[in-house]
Amino acid sequence: MDWEKVSERPLYDGYRTIVGRTFRLPDGVEREFEIKVEVPTAVVVALTDDGQVVLVREFRPGLEESLLEVPGGLVDDGEEPHDAARRELLEETGYVGDLRHVGTMADCAYSTRRRHVFAARGCQAVAEPTPEAGEAPEVVLLPLDAFREHLRSGQLTDVGPAYLALDRLGLL
Repeated sequence: MDWEKVSERPLYDGYRTIVGRTFRLPDGVEREFEIKVEVPTAVVVALTDDGQVVLVREFRPGLEESLLEVPGGLVDDGEEPHDAARRELLEETGYVGDLRHVGTMADCAYSTRRRHVFAARGCQAVAEPTPEAGEAPEVVLLPLDAFREHLRSGQLTDVGPAYLALDRLGLL
């Protein structure tokens, strides 16, 4: 039996929108779940010709610390994910490269967000980063082997997309 959506009600509307979605489960029980209603994102695992991974170090308010992450951000309304990935890479790092879509994945079980994952090869710095207001990323180049270790450290917020990109590139 499938779950049946019974109702949905707003719980919070701010930077993140939260709704309560009530479902009737296969056993007949009704249960409400708190769901984050979020727009898609595009993330980029960017590699230079000499085997460096282009990353950004940014402060993350939830954990209250700076994390070393892959570049990425929101797909704007009406924007194609490929264009968002190219824009985010350039804005956050000043780099461009040969961009390839490697997959799409769910963000988490309680979010509507889809993450569009891209890999970029042949990346080169062509400009200074131009982050949006409220962002202050620091560009960091990490050798591929060190990036793999970083993936295993548990300190990367985009572990799934990073593994997907490296797998599709045959670099795991």
